[in-house]
Formats: sequence, C-alpha cells, structure tokens
Amino acid sequence: MAATADDALARLAQERVDHRFKGLPPDAEGLTVGELAAERRSLFTGGFTTPVLALSAEALDHNLGAMERWSAGHDLAFAPHGKTSMAPALFRRQLDHGAWGITVATVPQLRVCRAYGVPRVFLANQVVDEPSLRLLAAELAADPEFTLVTYVDSVRGVELMDAGLRAAGATRPVDVVVELGVDGGRTGVRTEDEAERVAGAVVRTGTLRLVGVAGYEGEIPQADEERVGAWLRRLTGLAVTLDKAGLFAGLDRIVVSAGGSAWFDAVAESFAALPELSAPVLKILRSGAYVTHDDGHYRRVTPFNRHPEEGVLRPAFRLWAQVVSRPEPGRAYLNAGKRDVSYDLGLPEPQVVRSARDGAVRPATGLSVIKLADQHAFVEVGEGADVEVGDWVGLGLSHPCAVFDRWPMIPLATEDGTVTDYVRTFF
Repeated sequence: MAATADDALARLAQERVDHRFKGLPPDAEGLTVGELAAERRSLFTGGFTTPVLALSAEALDHNLGAMERWSAGHDLAFAPHGKTSMAPALFRRQLDHGAWGITVATVPQLRVCRAYGVPRVFLANQVVDEPSLRLLAAELAADPEFTLVTYVDSVRGVELMDAGLRAAGATRPVDVVVELGVDGGRTGVRTEDEAERVAGAVVRTGTLRLVGVAGYEGEIPQADEERVGAWLRRLTGLAVTLDKAGLFAGLDRIVVSAGGSAWFDAVAESFAALPELSAPVLKILRSGAYVTHDDGHYRRVTPFNRHPEEGVLRPAFRLWAQVVSRPEPGRAYLNAGKRDVSYDLGLPEPQVVRSARDGAVRPATGLSVIKLADQHAFVEVGEGADVEVGDWVGLGLSHPCAVFDRWPMIPLATEDGTVTDYVRTFF
C-alpha cells in the first residue's frame, strides 16, 4: 500500500480516547490511542469498564494465516468481505496475508477502503445512483492503479450506470461482472438468457467493461451441498457461455467470483473444474467472517468441519460483561445487551467466569443466556452453578458482522489479557 495509506493508518493511533469509545478506561480520556496501547494495560485490572469487547491477538493471527494458506492452496485469489469488520487495520493485515483485494457491499464502504489505500475493491452490488457513479468515476480517474470490479444484474441497471458515468465524464470504463442469482434468493439475474442480455447491454456501452461473472451462494434457499453445487455449475457454465459468445474478447483476465464463509470448499471445487477460457481466469473468493470466526453460526457451518485436515478457524471475539444483579434464585443479569452483542444468529454463550474477589477463572458451567434486553443479558443459573454480583462473565458470540458494528474501538488482547493495540471500525 502507498505511503499515503501508511499515513492514514498511522493517524488512527493519534485519535484521542474519549466518550465515543465504550469500554475504554475513563482515566485514559485525552490520551491518544497509540499512547494508551503503549501502556499495555490489563483488560481486567487496567480500568476498562464493562461490557467490553476484546479481540484475541492469537486467534486473529491464526485465522489470517489459515485462510491465506487455504486460498493459496486452492489457487484462489482472496478478496475477503470488508463489511464484516470495516476496520482498515484489519484490511491491511488481510492484504499483508496475501489478499488480492477487499470486497464491499456499498459505496460508503468503498470510500473507507479508498481512504485507507486499499488498491483493489470488489463491489458486490449494482450501483445505480448518480452520486455514487460520480464517485466511482472520480476514484478511477484519480488513481490509474486502482482496480474496481462491480456487479450488474439488469439491462435497466446497465442503462442507469452508463448514463451516470457519461454524466460524470468517466475517463476509465468500470469493470463489471454479471451477477447470477437464484429464484427466492437475493439479487442477480435468474436465467442464463437474461444474463446474456445483460452482458450484451454492457458490451454496447462505452463506460462499462464486461470482465466476468459472479454471485453469492449463501442466499440459496435451503442451501445444501447439492443445491450449492448445482448453482456453482450454473455460474461456471455461464462464464463458458459468455466466453464462447465472444463477450470477453480482448481481456487479459476473466473474473469468476463467489464464496461466503459457509461454502468456500464447494466454490474451490467448482472453480477448479473450470475449463480453459480465452484468457486466464481470476478466481476470486470473498469469504469475510473467517477473520474472527465465532462461537455460534460459523462454528457450525464452516467448511473446515467437513475438511478438518485442511485447517481450522478459531473464535477471536469475547465480550466481557459483569453480573449486576441476582434478584431471584436461578437468575442473574449481566450488563450487556442488544446494544453490545449480536443476536440475529444466536444468543451469546457464557464460556468463562472471572471472580471479582480474587480473579480466579473457571468454566461457566451451568450458565446460559436466555434473553437479551437493550442493556441486559438474562442468564439462567443452573443447579449447582453460581455467580455473584461483580463477577466477570466471558461470552462467546455468534455472527461477527453484527458484532463489529456495535464497537467503534476494540481492544486487541493477548491470552493473558494484556491489551497491545486497538482496532478502529467505521460503520
């Protein structure tokens, strides 16, 4: 990444700690993030307030390395989805670990990437509003090295993109891929015939360049190996069809892209079976949740469960909350709720308890979160289990994409609780 990107990342360490960043020590008010990191405070005794979300330094390092090795071993270019974290410092680490670029879902997310020097962006959405198209044209004009790939999925969308880019005076064509969807799924053309019509419309413009096909298998209704495999064969078959029709003529590479965090093994298998096309194929995988993994949804669905010999991911998030009330037998209340944790793909999982009396840590056996309010977790305390007011409870979380966006500044802590850095997010 360029020096300006280095400078932008360095400026994050100069941000002042204040009321915007929940969980950080109140007595750190006015310090820069870099100054606070240099103090290497303990997450448990260094003045942090609960609830506080921590990111495991060891698990993060492990996950970055695991997916770097896996994608390289399967001949896949890796563009992890940036919407998961929206953390430029993590984008940098992903790029340093071999990522081809960063995927985003929206133009505001792309702006964050560009502000911190991400050189290649895969925009997995069709952009049809004029202000956003002006921005794309301006970014491409300002940086000849910037690579952008985005979706198209309708002739009308192509018309709007073409008109918007012409109005913006675009000097470089925008590279687009035809998005293939599925009935009952999300966006994307539903039939191969429609895909060919959209591709033809792109070729007739002077502002767009057709470079491939893409889609997302994670929204296939009742997804299983058979359904996902069938859709992936349609996707690769569409690439072959469009290539035979001469619609990729003159390209130095053809893009074929798919892949969330639940089926990247199926994507790798399907992409490996692609026949030779008229130009080399850039096979882009876009899985994003791997960076922190989780203790819920992705723990259950990761392809490494099917292929344990190929690797493993480790949960990197833990939310620490305190018991603030024990008003009745069998029930405890923690000071963390919907404003702090994800709950769309499962409730938090109590994993460990840290005694407020002596700091001793024990498994959270017999504790389970049964409900969340805005600022409280309702914990059922089973027979033989006990916690008291003041104890810290470490919670495993599900669905990292819905965790990151609740925390603008996240401590990065080693296994012993030493905070070595802070991760800034932008949502």
